[in-house]
Amino acid sequence: MALLQSASVTEADLADQDNRVPVAAYQAAIAAGISATGDTALLLRHTLESKLETMSVVGQIVHHSASLAHSIEQLNRYLHLMAENEALTAADRFELLQRHGQVWIVDHLPVQGADYIGMEASFARFISEFRRSFPDQVFALEMEVTYAPPPHAPEYPDLFQIPVTFEATRNALRIDPVWISERSHFEPGNTYAFGVFTKHADELMVQLSRETSIRAQVEAHILPDLHQGSLSMDKVAHDLGMSRQTLYRRLKEEGVTFAQVHDDLRHRMARDYLTARKVSVNETAYLLGFAEASSFVRAFRRWTGQSPTAFRDGGRVMEAAPH
Repeated sequence: MALLQSASVTEADLADQDNRVPVAAYQAAIAAGISATGDTALLLRHTLESKLETMSVVGQIVHHSASLAHSIEQLNRYLHLMAENEALTAADRFELLQRHGQVWIVDHLPVQGADYIGMEASFARFISEFRRSFPDQVFALEMEVTYAPPPHAPEYPDLFQIPVTFEATRNALRIDPVWISERSHFEPGNTYAFGVFTKHADELMVQLSRETSIRAQVEAHILPDLHQGSLSMDKVAHDLGMSRQTLYRRLKEEGVTFAQVHDDLRHRMARDYLTARKVSVNETAYLLGFAEASSFVRAFRRWTGQSPTAFRDGGRVMEAAPH
């Protein structure tokens, strides 16, 4: 329960098995777990011991794919059902690369700071799933990661059981070439199950595209910090798993800027606070992050054409519509 609270996630949010936990909430829960246990390898251990098919329809799709290449194709196709991360430098997150007789799974997701725990978990997921499904066949041979050795690096030999190169130029996992050969096809007879799961996943993707806008995601992230006044676009972008440039571009595609989203949210919340008549004008100014009540009054006149006091006292017929 404490972990759910730290991530602002309720049991009701988890009741629907198709719900997607926001990246920021997931990261908050992991950080709280690490803080409580003192184990920086907590997520890595959990990944190695858990099964993807019990967490997401994407796991079922991967397990019913025809081959490794086919399963990676599905991971890229349904990536957004698992996370809303947009910080990618390539069209696909995962790439199956063959070069000089070697085969690598390259993860193109950039790693920044403490984000390394997500990258190590990404490769741990590949390794654990294949170890569990094919215990008699070697899968992973070595790993390259762009991040520096984490505090639990001494445990990597026991956990990953392969050589790891830190501070490399890419994040990649070298695998046995047998997995791209004709002999690497998975067990036959999964076509029907694969079709059932992909149909469901496609329906979820359509629903997600209808319900999710980048503006709505930004609003959800800045609302709890609205009282702080000046908000960092860089921080919001990082929390959403993308670069500042990507966030700017995504908002521009929806016809707004970060400043407009912030301003419009202040406008809506100001109207809500004053309509409820539970807080004063000065308190509303504080809740919206204005350093002075006079600044709030000027902003409110710009939004509605009237003063906050007049609006609160019933003069809302003059109210202008939100942007």
